[in-house]
Amino acid sequence: MFKKVDSSQLKVGMYIQDLSCDWMTHPFVRNRFLISSEEEIRKILKAGIHDVIIDASKGLDVEEAPTVAEAQAATEREITQLAAKPAKVVKVGLGEELQRAAQIRHQASNLVRNVMADVRLGKAVEVDQVQPVVQNITESILRNPGALLGLLRIKTKDDYTFLHSVSVCALLVAFCNSRGMDEETTREAGLGGLLHDAGKAMVPDAILNKPGRLTEEEFDIIRKHPQDGYDILRKSPGIGPIPLDITLHHHERRDGTGYPSQQAGDGISELAQMAAIVDVYDAITADRCYHKGMPAAAALRKIYEWSKFHFNPQYVQEFMRCVGIYPVGTLVLLESGRLGVVVEPHETNLLAPKVNVFFNTKSNIYIKPETVDLSRGLGFGGGDKIVGHELPAKWNVDPMRFLTLAET
Repeated sequence: MFKKVDSSQLKVGMYIQDLSCDWMTHPFVRNRFLISSEEEIRKILKAGIHDVIIDASKGLDVEEAPTVAEAQAATEREITQLAAKPAKVVKVGLGEELQRAAQIRHQASNLVRNVMADVRLGKAVEVDQVQPVVQNITESILRNPGALLGLLRIKTKDDYTFLHSVSVCALLVAFCNSRGMDEETTREAGLGGLLHDAGKAMVPDAILNKPGRLTEEEFDIIRKHPQDGYDILRKSPGIGPIPLDITLHHHERRDGTGYPSQQAGDGISELAQMAAIVDVYDAITADRCYHKGMPAAAALRKIYEWSKFHFNPQYVQEFMRCVGIYPVGTLVLLESGRLGVVVEPHETNLLAPKVNVFFNTKSNIYIKPETVDLSRGLGFGGGDKIVGHELPAKWNVDPMRFLTLAET
């Protein structure tokens, strides 16, 4: 039986099923192991891991601890309460924006690739070349955030480093916009998002793309990238304080377990805290050579759980309203047994987005795609509801194929 246990309750003889943290947080070679020493418990606590999943059938139990299902149900109840808050209204349809978004994705990825190459050669970042791309990203987000954000969820291990920077830029711009921040602040935050990982240009590719867990020495090298990036950007004319702050502090955590400065609480700036949320969200939803990405909906729920310690809970809740409880591109299972891809959040109920249904799980066949507005009743284009999110691989489907068919 899998149970969720507070790390303070850990004992030698318990079997760790999941360390319940993002891959860059924990210092262990694997996620699953039998605790064999007090030193392993100290390492878990030092890493800022506040709760873990244990398998009570393989080791010691904590009788009063909730099962994973009970813990997930409690999280879902809390998230349901968030879903009734209003979301930003999109200005243009998804299909109308997708083509422009695809061009921006390509342009921005190439730009980051060139920036990284220049940094490796010791050149300063040409801010004048970066700002127009940030502006294009911002304008696309303002027209319809789901288009670019949906496309940016598609990454390969070869382009991850570059597209991750583009994703963080786009997500941070959307986040700033949803929180009502002014145009200049939003643009500077976007610039910081696009350049936040500039320091990774100094990390050897063998470490950056290693297919297995990193050693402690390799972790130490990776952890230098915020400071390296800050030092690089500081030499680049035209860089303001916001991009510098985001670059240096996007790995800080509110409980003081982050790096490079172990800043804590509100000692971390608002935008750096926002960037930390966005950075982790994009990282854990992407497929990498060393781990399988989570579905976006699952990642949001995980970040919501971590917000008790690592992130500002209010910012996490606002980010969830920004991207949607079920973000655009999420594959969802409906009560009717149909599969659909989310194409647009509802303005006031994030549990009832528009989806494009295309597959019947009961008969295991594709069906004629149609748009279903889950906020409407039966006979009015709705009459169904989301049971949960699904992995596309489970049904051998590609939900992104059906985004453009969802126009009404």
